[in-house]
Amino acid sequence: MATIHYRSAREIIGMMKEREITPLELMEETLKRIETVNPQLNAFVSLQAERAIDEAKAMTECLVKGEILGPLAGLPIGVKDLEDVSGMVTSFGSIPYRNNIAQHDSVQVARLRKAGAIVVGKTNTPEHGYKSFTKNRLYGTTRNPWNMDRTPGGSSGGSAAAVTGGLVSICTGSDGGGSVRIPASYTGCFGLKTSYGRIPWGPAPYLGMCRIGVHGPLTRTVADAALYLDCVSGYHPADPDSLPKPPLSYLERLNQCPRELRIGFSPTLGYAHVQSDVLAVIEKAVLIFSDLKHIVENWEGALPNVGDAWSSMIDFDTYAVLEADLEKYREEMGKTLVASLETVKSIAIKDIIAAQRVRAAVNVILEEFFNRYDLLLTPTMPTEAFSAEGPPPSAIDGHPIPLLGTMAFTYPFNFTGHPAASVRAGFAKSGLPVGLQIVGPRHREDLVLQAAHAYEQAQSWNNLWPEL
Repeated sequence: MATIHYRSAREIIGMMKEREITPLELMEETLKRIETVNPQLNAFVSLQAERAIDEAKAMTECLVKGEILGPLAGLPIGVKDLEDVSGMVTSFGSIPYRNNIAQHDSVQVARLRKAGAIVVGKTNTPEHGYKSFTKNRLYGTTRNPWNMDRTPGGSSGGSAAAVTGGLVSICTGSDGGGSVRIPASYTGCFGLKTSYGRIPWGPAPYLGMCRIGVHGPLTRTVADAALYLDCVSGYHPADPDSLPKPPLSYLERLNQCPRELRIGFSPTLGYAHVQSDVLAVIEKAVLIFSDLKHIVENWEGALPNVGDAWSSMIDFDTYAVLEADLEKYREEMGKTLVASLETVKSIAIKDIIAAQRVRAAVNVILEEFFNRYDLLLTPTMPTEAFSAEGPPPSAIDGHPIPLLGTMAFTYPFNFTGHPAASVRAGFAKSGLPVGLQIVGPRHREDLVLQAAHAYEQAQSWNNLWPEL
């Protein structure tokens, strides 16, 4: 039974179908594993153990009767604590919301449940998802399974730690500037930032204006992410920007990666500094795509650094969500979050216009790029995981970097809406994971997943996990 903790979701589902393990036995083993390991990691911040056991019992009875169930039948999952699960607290990692019990599932959670998944509990996040490392005043610090002194990243850090730590095989995540890809890179699991609208958002009292944040899974394999996306994608009226369900199965097409893809590689995007041993791992990983007979070239172009424009837009949307509560709960909220939201009050119409002009300029550059290339490869993160307590590094190999320099490769593709994934490339000299980012044309999650899967098969990165 011990080996099940690092099996992929699809392997575990297969075991249940073959009656090697029942959903009830799996859930009992999952809860035992969480009880043993979670105190070290602080990945889960709340559980619904009794409900999960009851659902697993019912699922076991259905399987015994031979009933046809959903593709995730009996699979325990974690849900990031920015997203609603009916009957559970959605705290946003924030003290004022510690008793905020959700009345309904989010669209994504409801679809995962319909597919047969069983929610075990909620995973930790920085307050309102507002940092690249997972620490808050309500639940404390989440730690990296590879090294407890380091962060798993953020803001989906609890989800990544749960997957990499062998607690559950799939967790939900969300990504407004790298919040799926950052922890995927720092913990060595797979993370997918979807195209804007691919997975419906909400229901929520505020509809985002800036088209920045998206949902995406954290998993142990690319195939698990493809299965996940098959279960949750498609239009929902709660989200007017959600896309129609694609006329394909991401999982069924996973092995149909086109031959001789044209791939551009950029080690810096024209402005980033990268830790030297991290870059060495990335350059070695990029060579695998040449070994797979794809046409790989160094892209000599550059993106403008969109950090200020991206930051103003995501701050704007976050302020719109919290504005009604900001004055009431100011003293209970983190100082960094409050200070960032205060800056929104000085954003003028001309600043929003300027940010949208930057967005338009980047769109032109990427239109030209994807007219020439099928995919873009970059480092996911320019460094290995830093201290669990923060702050992020202020320099890389002696080069001073701005605050956003530690996530220089992720936020541009939230600004543009392109799908992007992080797959494990190898390990830095410290023994910590390094992530390779694969970026595709808008709405081409299928191509990103196919390329990531082909790389995964060649690299076999998902056979090695930390020993806890």
